[in-house]
Amino acid sequence: MKNPAQLAFNAVLLVAVAVLYFLHFSQRPAAAPVAAALTETVVADSAVAATPAPVEETATPAAVAPVAATPAPTAGAGAIVYVESGKMLDGYQGMKDARRAFEARAKGWERQNQTLVNGFRTAVEQYQKTAASLTPEQRAAAEQKLQAQQQQGAVEQQKIQAQAQEAEAKLTQTVLESVNKKVEAYGKSHGYKMILIAAPSGTIAYGEKGLDITAPVLAYLNAEYRKK
Repeated sequence: MKNPAQLAFNAVLLVAVAVLYFLHFSQRPAAAPVAAALTETVVADSAVAATPAPVEETATPAAVAPVAATPAPTAGAGAIVYVESGKMLDGYQGMKDARRAFEARAKGWERQNQTLVNGFRTAVEQYQKTAASLTPEQRAAAEQKLQAQQQQGAVEQQKIQAQAQEAEAKLTQTVLESVNKKVEAYGKSHGYKMILIAAPSGTIAYGEKGLDITAPVLAYLNAEYRKK
């Protein structure tokens, strides 16, 4: 049988679980990266270098103007390009709106959690106030009731957490499916052979900046989202 001190300690643990749960689900980082492999492409671009300034015919060598740096190559027809998933999803308005909607729901789940915590804590405090006047049998019955309440609270918390995880998974899946379709459409319209995903986990170790199309793809995604 758990004593009153142990039960009070468990009540504190419930509070901690509730707080950690809310922080975990309402402030999660961006959703997992998307993957899109696309076929065929268009866009032609060439790098231009500046010519040196003319040299005057004098006895001493004339200074030559510095040559402009050659711009990084840009994605051309049939290119294999890439996008940075973190930047793309963090900047996508559809993901921002989805996160706000989820955070609003997470606050509701946190309130349910807090109700469980407050109810159990109140029951423990009430028991502690009256424990001295109870018979051993009454104390045993009261502690057994509190233990059952604690166990029921843990079950309810697990249900709330499962509900939150399911909702988050559906939200993420919906957004990523939409992003994948739009990225595919963008790739086809620009004639890219393939669009790779550069994820924080290191999917792509190196890529020329001219092949990074994150900015234009993000602008396209937001423009399409605003059409809704």
